[in-house]
Amino acid sequence: MKVILLKKIENLGEKYEIKKVKAGYAKNFLIPKGLAKVATRKNLEWLKAQKEIQKEEAEKELKEVQSLASKLDGQEITFPVKVGQDGHIFGSINTLKIYKELKDLGFEIKKSQIALAEPLKELGEFPVKINLPHKLEAEIKVIIEEIAEEAEVPEATETKEE
Repeated sequence: MKVILLKKIENLGEKYEIKKVKAGYAKNFLIPKGLAKVATRKNLEWLKAQKEIQKEEAEKELKEVQSLASKLDGQEITFPVKVGQDGHIFGSINTLKIYKELKDLGFEIKKSQIALAEPLKELGEFPVKINLPHKLEAEIKVIIEEIAEEAEVPEATETKEE
């Protein structure tokens, strides 16, 4: 019996594939659980329409991702940090900090899309890749710079009240 899969089924096939299965498997398991429908002429027309909708959605998503990639590419993010006397920075810049900064700038990405092997722990400029859907990439520049020293305020002298 030929059926149209409505969901991905492990060891059987992907969503919207037409598969030939045993009638008992289709009638007793796949169809009652809403995992497949019989491949009738009417259902095949429905399948064709679903594939067309899916294709349009994929094209729309690709355009959105391309737009996001072009906006992200070349973006610079600056992190001012405190630096010790030996030149080492206090703390580090990790994917979470980069993610939050990008989110504040209005970019909707996932933290897992930021390709940072290990946290950044020194001053300088670092290229960081953002992996986007449809195998697209964008590269941003993370700049870590020392916080400018504030002018020292003279300490107040204590006066004794008598």
